[in-house]
Amino acid sequence: MAKKEKDLNSEEEIDSKEDQKTEEEISEDEESKPPKTESSKEDEELAKLKETLSQKEEENLELKSHLQRLQADFENFRRQSDKQKEDIVKFANEQLIIKFIDVYEDMERVLENSTNDEELKEGYDLIYSKMKNSLEKEGLKVIPAVGEKFDINKHEALLVVDSPDYENNEIVDELMKGYTLKDKVIKYSKVRVCKKKSPKKE
Repeated sequence: MAKKEKDLNSEEEIDSKEDQKTEEEISEDEESKPPKTESSKEDEELAKLKETLSQKEEENLELKSHLQRLQADFENFRRQSDKQKEDIVKFANEQLIIKFIDVYEDMERVLENSTNDEELKEGYDLIYSKMKNSLEKEGLKVIPAVGEKFDINKHEALLVVDSPDYENNEIVDELMKGYTLKDKVIKYSKVRVCKKKSPKKE
């Protein structure tokens, strides 16, 4: 029995020595590895910074390329818009002129085919009516004048007169017609306005 206990104790001592040896070997292995120096840490950080910088440069290149494409698209759009505006201004009266071509040709036919003054007058009456209708369809209206109160926004007073038939500031006569186009005054009426003389003081 004592022998068995002795054998067990010797086995435990051997195991303990082996465990101690393993720990010592591990400790030696760790000691054999070179410790991380400040230089190696800086190298790692520098490598990370270089990688980040490379990614940012790629992103910047992509953004720059995108910006250049947007700028090119905007320039194309601006050129197209400028051309459209030029065309609008250039051909703004195209439809109106097309309508007046008909009137122009009617006048030419009246002059060629009329054999007397009566036919000429009838032809020009028809042309006048046709032209008037075309202008009214475009929004042209004559500004009322005679008998109306003088309006500085529609009328231009060329003469004044004291008339018993009209009230003060009332239009007596229209010297030249005025016109509005879609409610915008494009030509003021030239008028004669009644101005009553103030009674003389005794």
